[in-house]
Amino acid sequence: MRISVSAVVAAACILFVNFAFAQDAGSPVPITPRPVSPDLPSTAAAAVMRTNSMAVLDDKKKLGSNDFVSFRVVEDRDNESQRLRVNDNGELEVPYVGLVPARGKSCKELAYTIKSMLEKEYYWPGHATVILAVDRVSEKSRGRVYVYGQVKSQGPQEIPPDENYTVSKAIIRAGGFGDFGDKRRVKLTHKNGETVSVDLKDVIERGRTDQDVTIEPDDQIFVPAKNINW
Repeated sequence: MRISVSAVVAAACILFVNFAFAQDAGSPVPITPRPVSPDLPSTAAAAVMRTNSMAVLDDKKKLGSNDFVSFRVVEDRDNESQRLRVNDNGELEVPYVGLVPARGKSCKELAYTIKSMLEKEYYWPGHATVILAVDRVSEKSRGRVYVYGQVKSQGPQEIPPDENYTVSKAIIRAGGFGDFGDKRRVKLTHKNGETVSVDLKDVIERGRTDQDVTIEPDDQIFVPAKNINW
């Protein structure tokens, strides 16, 4: 009787082990997602590169040194995109054309510049469709701008590498206007000495972002005091 009980127990153990092994074998093995390589084109860039129209190219984001862009000419036989880098001097080395100033330009602006250059030498006028899209933005600062006058926090600001930096954004980062700051006569001075008067009242209070102005490295923003009539 003891032998029979022992045999039954042993058989039960064997069946249990086999069942557990079968369950483990049939269970799906969890898959660890592969990290996305920073060198791969962004989803937005990949979408743009599928188009054949220059009208949809980005005209907001300004390029800077060490940015990577995808470039192709629709009329080329292979129609494949190439990955190009904006060098430390702010230039993009474009096939057939050579070095083209790129810093401070949007993809749309730069694409039309390259289109014009290509059509002078290699394509009939109106027969070069240049598609350009940002692949990867440099993580380095684009440089500094200087904000002073009637703001709450005067001083230099680092230009973010991944956004279109404007006068209103710089004022907001400076803590906003001081109590006597004139929102209608903000003075923007570019590195080359050119000055622009910017009316930020409509931009900030009414959302008129079309009247905002993009700023570049070494620009200076001065907020004067209001004219007060006593």
